[in-house]
Amino acid sequence: MEKMHGTTIVAVHKDGMTAIAGDGQVTLGDTIMKRGATKVRALQDGNVVAGFAGVVSDAFTLLEKFEGYLSGRKTNLLKAAVDTVKEWRTDRMLRDLEAMMIVGDSEQLLIISGNGEVIMPDDNVLAVGSGGTYAQAAALALLRHSDMDAEAIVRAALAIAADIDIYTSGNATVLTVGGDDNGDGANDDGANDNGDRANSDGANSDGANEEGDD
Repeated sequence: MEKMHGTTIVAVHKDGMTAIAGDGQVTLGDTIMKRGATKVRALQDGNVVAGFAGVVSDAFTLLEKFEGYLSGRKTNLLKAAVDTVKEWRTDRMLRDLEAMMIVGDSEQLLIISGNGEVIMPDDNVLAVGSGGTYAQAAALALLRHSDMDAEAIVRAALAIAADIDIYTSGNATVLTVGGDDNGDGANDDGANDNGDRANSDGANSDGANEEGDD
């Protein structure tokens, strides 16, 4: 049975702003099943943003675990991430969940994996998913060699990944925290291939209809 592929997540931290973009395409074999799945989400009243790649039901379970630890740790991102990984690795029910998460606030980015890893990038760029390698390379180049802000970089990086990876589209949902919003919450903004803009509430029921590996 063919696996579903979908979602490229890319995140950048620059000048006090963290931006994360998620592609919404879901592909089964050589057929596009969905274009508008949402796999980025604002947490803690918009003070933390998160994106995930993997089996959707697994990722939602882990997001809930992470958000619970985040609440208990007074939004200490690193401590919440470490506690999530500890439970992920040791709980029999959780250890087989297939997902990866990128989380960030106005100060840092982290990647969380089921292998017991919590990684803080050296270059303030992270990406996961089917087109993650392409998106990360593009974002890193733009971060080093342009004056674009974090939001513009993740949009451009995702569009570049979509030009290369057949499982990625340019249909993006973007969340930001920090920067000009002064901690008032994550800006939530979707942009499609025609340049249209639409508001999203983070992870929604559309994302929950999607199953399979990314």
